[in-house]
Amino acid sequence: MLGRPEYRKALLFCGLIGVPVALIAFWFLVALNQLEQLIWTDWPKDLGWKRAPWWWALPLLTVAGLVVGLVVARFPGRGGHLPAGGLHSGGITWQALPGVLVAALVGLPLGVVLGPEAPLIALGGGLALLFARLARAPQTQASTALLGAAGAAAAISALFGNPIVGAVLLMEVAGVGGPQLFAVMLPGLLASGVGDLIFTGFVRWTGFETGSLDIGLPKPPPLDWGDVPWVLVLAPALAFLIHWIFVGGRFTARFVATRTVRNTTLCGLGVAGCITLYAVTTGRSPAEAALSGEATLSALAKDPHAWPVGALIAVLAFKGLAYALCLGSLRGGPVFPALFLGGAAGALLAPLPGLGLVPAMAMGMAASVTAALRLPVSSVVLVVLLLGNVDTVALVVLAAVVSFVITQWLPLGPPIPAPPERPADQTAGSTSPRS
Repeated sequence: MLGRPEYRKALLFCGLIGVPVALIAFWFLVALNQLEQLIWTDWPKDLGWKRAPWWWALPLLTVAGLVVGLVVARFPGRGGHLPAGGLHSGGITWQALPGVLVAALVGLPLGVVLGPEAPLIALGGGLALLFARLARAPQTQASTALLGAAGAAAAISALFGNPIVGAVLLMEVAGVGGPQLFAVMLPGLLASGVGDLIFTGFVRWTGFETGSLDIGLPKPPPLDWGDVPWVLVLAPALAFLIHWIFVGGRFTARFVATRTVRNTTLCGLGVAGCITLYAVTTGRSPAEAALSGEATLSALAKDPHAWPVGALIAVLAFKGLAYALCLGSLRGGPVFPALFLGGAAGALLAPLPGLGLVPAMAMGMAASVTAALRLPVSSVVLVVLLLGNVDTVALVVLAAVVSFVITQWLPLGPPIPAPPERPADQTAGSTSPRS
């Protein structure tokens, strides 16, 4: 394969495409962050409030629902894939780029409980195909799939700040190797997690050293064996929670399949209602229940004691319900809200006997994002990257495997309605594990 001239040309072209795609992805993320800061922090302060008032989400998400509904109904590509179906790497065309950008740049900063990863995948894949068309590169089914995956990987790597996450995520999303991929990878993942637990235990029990790649950086507290049994409690509970949120998203998708503009607007208003109820019942900022949860998760991890038990329970309930509505009606990615819900559940349960904050949040995030994506290896890599704590890797692996196995046994819920065919929609179907 590497010796074939056409493959070497494709490899070179993919490398060149990564430059403009990464630059555009960077400014796309900058625009989202700046708009979010402007709408949820600067505007309330400019109007005389210390933080966004309790009703702040109501007009914002009504507008978001209306605009996204119009994009879905009128634009080629329908603004991207429904997040209730998981992440998708195929089916995007360059004609769909305007709709993807409008839906993301309007909906996400206005408080939609979704992340930017799905629009980035669509943006990267669509831009790669557009550049190939402008360069008049040969268009075949194989080359289109290759260029789309390369562009998507470049864009998603810009979000996570790590090329390994982008490559592993796109490999699992694209379903390379088909069902056999999971059949081969899951036992190896489980065995490696158990092996790491045993190895860690023997090092601590015996006091002997076997050599290490450690270069002397400061370490967090070592893994406590009391944390391990909690994997069998926390991982199944979060797998059930996130799974049924996605089932709710599929029912929402059926609701918005007819009279799309009106029903998507109603879903946006429903999301705003959930966020408003959170702010009213807790007296806290509505921004904590809105948006993707990426910034709020960081604040929670740094100062968990600032969150009373009631606030954690409320954010799990109201943000979870808003997440289900967004999954079936609006546009964005499912990763960061799932991470936040898992982290919040871990922080809520961390005071339990034998459990600590870091292990609890690690288990929670791994179990929840695995249940959302059904991509165990990508979930492990992502959570380990976010935590920056190698001592919790074994817990992360076990939580991801338990969550993945449980979600495979659970019913998916109603099928997502197929969009009506339009001449501009040259979609090629999806290979997402949730399809």
